[in-house]
Amino acid sequence: MASDNTNTTAPIFRFKFSNEFIEQLTPFAKLHQYSDRHVYKEEWGRWVANNDELICNEGVRLKNIGYDGNIHDKMYKSGRYYFRNKTDKEVRTRRKYISLEHEVITTMDKHISTHFHNSTFKPSTAYEQFCNDSSGLLTDESNRLKEELQDEIHKEDIWSKFKKTYKNRYYLFQKNHGTRQDVTEREDRNQEYIKYIETLI
Repeated sequence: MASDNTNTTAPIFRFKFSNEFIEQLTPFAKLHQYSDRHVYKEEWGRWVANNDELICNEGVRLKNIGYDGNIHDKMYKSGRYYFRNKTDKEVRTRRKYISLEHEVITTMDKHISTHFHNSTFKPSTAYEQFCNDSSGLLTDESNRLKEELQDEIHKEDIWSKFKKTYKNRYYLFQKNHGTRQDVTEREDRNQEYIKYIETLI
């Protein structure tokens, strides 16, 4: 019997983390390899808050390739039960990942949630408006990154990083809140989101 040579796209059954994410999660997992459950959970909360951008980018990447599970739960369990047992030889050394300051991320989120209901607020113009509104904050953050990375990053790369992060935050907000509805319901959702963001500060 002739074999069927029809090309089909096989579904992905195992959604792996990116190397960049693994290289940040593994040291944390190794550091707390022998911590009890309560200590680990407390330290995990701090790690999540300090790596908000990294987690956001990884979440978007996994969703884009079809993962529909609980991403934060997947990350927690991987760190707690898998990556803590990885040997140093299994983790490649690459350029240090520098995340944006938490203040920059929360300012982006507040800007998006505050202006999202405006009919003129669109992805094509939202980032430009954010840059105008937060120029001082972004300049300070740009200087910080240049100081920490020195010759490893250029000014253009930093602003590209800002733009990519903002668009990811916009995408996540839109995905969580859906299309625009009536003003009352929409503003209620925005207020709830702002309260959630404030708990992370």
